[in-house]
Amino acid sequence: MKYSNGKAIPISINQAFESIKFLSDRTPKTNGNSDGFCTLVEYRDGGIFLAHYAGNSEWERHTNGDEMVMVMEGETVLILLQNGDEISNPMSQGMLLVVPKNTWHRFESPKGVKIMTITPQPTDHSVERPE
Repeated sequence: MKYSNGKAIPISINQAFESIKFLSDRTPKTNGNSDGFCTLVEYRDGGIFLAHYAGNSEWERHTNGDEMVMVMEGETVLILLQNGDEISNPMSQGMLLVVPKNTWHRFESPKGVKIMTITPQPTDHSVERPE
């Protein structure tokens, strides 16, 4: 939560996105601390994060809880690894998906996407497909 003098204050998601430099060539080896990403606010055991990029992410999973992913602009395919199968979930502006706790997942966003996530920590990462 953002506070001023002990009072909660609203956060402009649009202004936060304006402060992010678009990452045009994300790869599974891209560091999440690079251009294209920001922490909007700490929340519970993790945070609310924004990302603006084109390309593909690494595999990731969250062992402490579900992750909420919302597409704010553009489109992506959110791929979940479930029972050894890759399940593709095409998503566009205004769509939301809750990634279950401990589920490996990754993003394919060749045309570009703006996403907001509520992500518990820690996050495990893998460049290679987990088994």
